[in-house]
Amino acid sequence: MSPYGRKKSPRILIAGAGIGGLTTALSLHAAGLDDVLVVEACPNLRAVGAGINLQPAAVRELTELGLAQALDEVAVATSRLEYHHRYGGLIWSEPRGRGAGYNWPQYSVHRARLQELLLSAVRDRLGPEALVTGRRLLRYEQGRERGRNTVRAYGAEQSAPFSCDLLIGADGINSAVRATMYPHEGPPLGNGISMWRGVTEGRPFLDGRTMVIIGCNARVKAVVYPVSRAEDGGRCLLNWVVEARTDEGPDGAPEEEDLRGGADWDRAVPPQDVLEHVEGWRSDFLDLHDIVAGAPRIVRYPMIDRDPLPAWTDGRVVLLGDAAHPVYPTGSNGASQAIVDARVLAYELAHHGVDEALARYEATRRPQATRLLAAHRRLEPDPVLRQVEALAPNGFLDIRHVLPEDRLDGIKSCTRQVTGVDATALNARTSWSVPV
Repeated sequence: MSPYGRKKSPRILIAGAGIGGLTTALSLHAAGLDDVLVVEACPNLRAVGAGINLQPAAVRELTELGLAQALDEVAVATSRLEYHHRYGGLIWSEPRGRGAGYNWPQYSVHRARLQELLLSAVRDRLGPEALVTGRRLLRYEQGRERGRNTVRAYGAEQSAPFSCDLLIGADGINSAVRATMYPHEGPPLGNGISMWRGVTEGRPFLDGRTMVIIGCNARVKAVVYPVSRAEDGGRCLLNWVVEARTDEGPDGAPEEEDLRGGADWDRAVPPQDVLEHVEGWRSDFLDLHDIVAGAPRIVRYPMIDRDPLPAWTDGRVVLLGDAAHPVYPTGSNGASQAIVDARVLAYELAHHGVDEALARYEATRRPQATRLLAAHRRLEPDPVLRQVEALAPNGFLDIRHVLPEDRLDGIKSCTRQVTGVDATALNARTSWSVPV
């Protein structure tokens, strides 16, 4: 039983109803902590976004929250990860999820479908009153109230503040909670790479469950994977990303005002903006040009992150997910790490008082997140792929004629570094579920 089963549960306020915030609410409820309110800036939670991947570590946590069947119905169990040259040659292929020895699958899913699933579970389990929309939290203050440490979270001037015992900042890479905690940090950091993203209805490729990374060019790379299953040999939704080094700012990164939101990064762009970067690419299993041209909407984003923080906690305020440790999407791991954060935090809060729980959560998660951020910044395993491009710029028939087997095997260790945990460790770890 939770230690709070015999006394009043702390009042917990979650800033942000994204994947991290909603999973935190579900995790707290499952751990017996029911005095939870999620506050979201968007007035209407619309089905937006593109595809994401959930690593087995995250799928385990969603499974233990009772969401396995619902997740399987909206997602694709990823079978393999493959790297291909821009002229079609296979560089590397490795199994993923259960095929790689995990007890849980890896999933590819549309972000909107996942958020809808989590939102429905929050409303069913915590009640519709547990979510407030259209209220952007801008800052917080801490003090004491009736002998208790309290936090007041403020939105617009005319709105009353929210009072709580614990504020969880799950409000994304431009987190207002983080900005209050670290007011002089500045905007996110760009690396000079732009990403064009879209979701296109098309024919499934290979086995219909494989993620492919295409390119090897030092400046351009494409990622394609299905986020829905094809019924009766029909069509499915293909999520795709094209990354290109554009070096827009004077230091090789987007301008600061762009990173602060000055640029209209959510504006749709024409397919030709993308196609010029992949001109001449070819493959016998996937027509990348048709996929890009067929997207109903294409959006461009900068590749950004933030430096690691010296601490995620400030009294009774704590950061989680992208608010704590945003990373480049190269490891398909951002959403997964937010889910793991949520489960660890709920577990610690169920077993310890708030102050000790926050310290234990940070001691567990912050070092791991810092290591992952460093691996993502190395853009693993791009150095190996660039070597292939240098040795075989016009393509190849057999990769073993380009690089020796042991050099190629290094790609496997690179992918493990950006996903953060191997199968043996994950399968053997004790559960973070809390009997209540």
